Parts: sequence; structure tokens; C-alpha cells
Amino acid sequence: MSEWLVLTLAMVAACGVVLAVTILQQRRIGSDDDPSQTPDVIEYMTMMIGVVYAIVLGLAIAGVWEARAEAQAHVHAEAQALHEIQERVRAYPPGVREEIRGEVEDYVAYVVTTEWDSSSTRGGLTDRGDALLAKIRHGLTDHEPASDFEAQAYQPLLDQITAADDARSARGDSAEATMPGVVWFGLIAGALVTVGMMFALQIRRTPRELILAGLFSALIAFLLFLIWDFDLPYSRDMAASTEPLRELVPRLLE
Repeated sequence: MSEWLVLTLAMVAACGVVLAVTILQQRRIGSDDDPSQTPDVIEYMTMMIGVVYAIVLGLAIAGVWEARAEAQAHVHAEAQALHEIQERVRAYPPGVREEIRGEVEDYVAYVVTTEWDSSSTRGGLTDRGDALLAKIRHGLTDHEPASDFEAQAYQPLLDQITAADDARSARGDSAEATMPGVVWFGLIAGALVTVGMMFALQIRRTPRELILAGLFSALIAFLLFLIWDFDLPYSRDMAASTEPLRELVPRLLE
């Protein structure tokens, strides 16, 4: 099922629950009930709960968005380091050069077709990916420079493979969920309390109040969905992109 369909159903469900509860509650209220008699302290508490929850939601969205941006930066850094290896290795003899470039392509193809999905579902990296990257490193370090030109390219190539390894490790570390379970408990409990406080204000069954109540609950459902979608940077609809890596291997763009 599409995640956007899930979002739509969640927003509709949130609106439906609030409207249903409001209508059922209205039927149980006597004709002599006066909603204008709501104590001022309840209105004040409702306002403060809404403000506090809005701050918590904003911080949560900012946190998962920053984590996603960092995850995408790790992908860019890894792709850039591998691209530099492909370019700088031209200083090596043709046979060694093509072998290393082929190893880079094998590594990238494995990452975007296999390891990426594995990281999205289980988190972390794979031993096969580690072995392919180690193969690139060995190809660079095992070649003994035969000229000053090759010697000058040797150390920069080692620096780039180190940068790629660091970016890969950071990518693996950022594959886990950003929000701890206790934070999710707070977000969901806060949503229930915030929406529930509307009933403490004795919301009526007028079209205007019902529409506002439904829109408010749908907004909260939408914001919670955004946090959930950004929570895993390498999966779901708005995940970090593999495009920087795919651009290194033209056949992967076809």
C-alpha cells in the first residue's frame, strides 16, 4: 500500500473519529447545557497544551529533517570520493586503471541494487559491501608506483578511499530510526491530549466547529506522518536518493 494512501486514510480516520465523538457527545448533552460557562482555566490550559505540543512537533520535524539531510550528505560524500578515485586513477597503467574502475563500478552497483534495500529494511551495512570496498583499497595500495607521476597520485588516492570508507560508515550509522520509542510515545500521547482538550471546551455540532475540529485533527495526523516518513532516512517515500552513486555508473541510470 502506498504511503500517501496510508496518509490519506490516517487523516480521514482522524477527522472521522473526532467528528463521531463530537456528534455522540452532543447527543448526550442536555438542552440546558451552556457552553459559554466553560471555566477560563480550561481555556488557558488548552491553549498552553497546544503551544507546548506545537513546539514538540516542530522540534521533532526539525530533528528528522536534519537527520535526512545528513544522510543525503553522506551519500554525496561517498559518491564524490569514488568519483575522484575513478578520475585520479588515470595516472596508473591502463590495465591497473581499468581494473580499479571496474571494482568501483561493481561496488556502486552492489550498493544501489542490493545493500541499499538491505539498509532500508534491516539497517546497517553488509559484509559483501565491506569486501567490495576493501577490494578497491587493495587495488590502490598493492600497486607500486613506477614513476614520479604515479607516486604523486598514490597518496591522494589513498585519501579518497579513506574518505569513501568514512562516508560509508556514516551512511551505515544513519540508517537506523532517528526518533526513539519514548519520543513516539510522547508524540502520540500529546496528539491524543491536544485533540481531547477540544471536548473539554464543550465543542458543539455546528458546521463551523465540526470543520475546524476535523481540519485540526487532520493536520496533526499529517505532521505525525511527516515525522514517521523522515524517521528512516534511506527508506519510505521521502528517503535519501541514490542518484549521486548511480551517476558514477551510466548503466544504472538506464
